[in-house]
Amino acid sequence: MAPLPLQTFSLTFLFFLSLALSTDSEGNALHALRSRLVDANNVLQSWDPTLVNPCTWFHVTCDSNNHVIRLDLGNSNIAGSLGPEIGQLKHLQYLELYRNDISGKIPEELGSLKNLVSMDLYGNKFEGEIPKSFANLKSLTFLRLNNNKLTGSIPRELVGLSNLKVFDVSNNDLCGTIPVDGPFGTFPMESFENNRLNGPELKGLVSYDFGC
Repeated sequence: MAPLPLQTFSLTFLFFLSLALSTDSEGNALHALRSRLVDANNVLQSWDPTLVNPCTWFHVTCDSNNHVIRLDLGNSNIAGSLGPEIGQLKHLQYLELYRNDISGKIPEELGSLKNLVSMDLYGNKFEGEIPKSFANLKSLTFLRLNNNKLTGSIPRELVGLSNLKVFDVSNNDLCGTIPVDGPFGTFPMESFENNRLNGPELKGLVSYDFGC
């Protein structure tokens, strides 16, 4: 078999190098996430930082290019917090962390995950405000933040999420008014119950959240 031309070899080498660097950065991000979590049931035991490719780890799904596209840790009895490193999972489409004991603030960096289709953080102990950076998640279809300890108002920037079909922030400590523009005109009131919300804002008028 004739050897590959030097140019072809160089391009092939650069492709695999970039792929390795990409999966390595995603592996580093996941390892950083693991270091912040308390894993009582050892569900993260397979997350070996010595492996370049995190696609072999349990609860992690990759695409054909070895990019992490799904993280399934729902109902896994994990505690701890999330850090900014999770924003490095640039290809992530599904983030499933529901029904755990995760606390602290939701990182603003989640707003950089432009490929996210579903984010399920419900049933934890997240506190602080809903990040306004979520307005960047134009592919987001499912956003469930219910049953946490979130405060502040619903960011009005979220009305631009035209693909959003399911939005649930019930059972938090949110205040202010409920947006009515964009997809918010389709969400049932059950999605907002058990907060300190004052009801839907008046369409066409600016909402002022006094005392929120």
